[in-house]
Amino acid sequence: MFTVLLICGGLVAFYLLLYVTVLRLPKCQSTTKLHGKTVIVTGANTGIGKATALDLAKRGARVILACRDESRAQAAVTDIQRESGNKEVLYMHLDLASLKSVRSFAENFLKKESRLDILISNAGGNTGIGKATALDLAGRGVRVILACRNQKKAEAAINDIKKATGSNDILFMELDLGSLKSVRAFVENFLKSESRLDLLINNAGIVKTELSRHVSLWQKVFIEPVARLLFLDPKTGAQTTLHCAVQEGIEHLSGRYFSCCAVEEVGAKAKDDAVAKKLWEVSERLSGLS
Repeated sequence: MFTVLLICGGLVAFYLLLYVTVLRLPKCQSTTKLHGKTVIVTGANTGIGKATALDLAKRGARVILACRDESRAQAAVTDIQRESGNKEVLYMHLDLASLKSVRSFAENFLKKESRLDILISNAGGNTGIGKATALDLAGRGVRVILACRNQKKAEAAINDIKKATGSNDILFMELDLGSLKSVRAFVENFLKSESRLDLLINNAGIVKTELSRHVSLWQKVFIEPVARLLFLDPKTGAQTTLHCAVQEGIEHLSGRYFSCCAVEEVGAKAKDDAVAKKLWEVSERLSGLS
């Protein structure tokens, strides 16, 4: 019996040590207020997106939850309004897997909103909220570069935007956000021809969200106990995203990789200039920019 208690005590002590040293990550320290600012957060009805939207609403921002599921999004709007005391939180339908939905979102956004200050791409998708933003900017006469991984889909989007806005100042540049080499090459080469780009990439860590709802019951049996003990909660997981969105004085760190609310150095492979140069040259050739 004593041995069992000793083992249990050791496990509890180990978990507490793990929690303090690994699971309890730094928080965003910025006190920046966002009154008068408009923010879009995709996938904001749950998990990291909802935690991010709540924090931004508490800072006074007008927050738009761009989500696919209306009932879940409206419930999130109610929760965020109640917890933040900010009534400037609303839902707009957006299904990132549907270009028709993206167009509809863009039209709806342009009818109701006059500005967009912060875009947080929390939800994934092949078409992307970027098209809504691109449509807005192109319609205002701004030079637009679609930074995408899929050239074929990007070219289709460019044609749609050109037809909708009449603008021809729209280009494609390859960017794979899943590859730090691609991000680094994109930033370095973009800055050679453009005056400014603020692009911050962040790692939220391993976060317990509702993604497990997509797995089978037997998988949940194994995932849930581990997630409850070792995964970060959504509020903690949102801290680095918030840091990148609201922290003042980090504009000069554009293109850098953030983790735990701080710049983190990447591995040697991500700094390989020869590989980055080759990737960029191939991208230029394939996109017709060279």
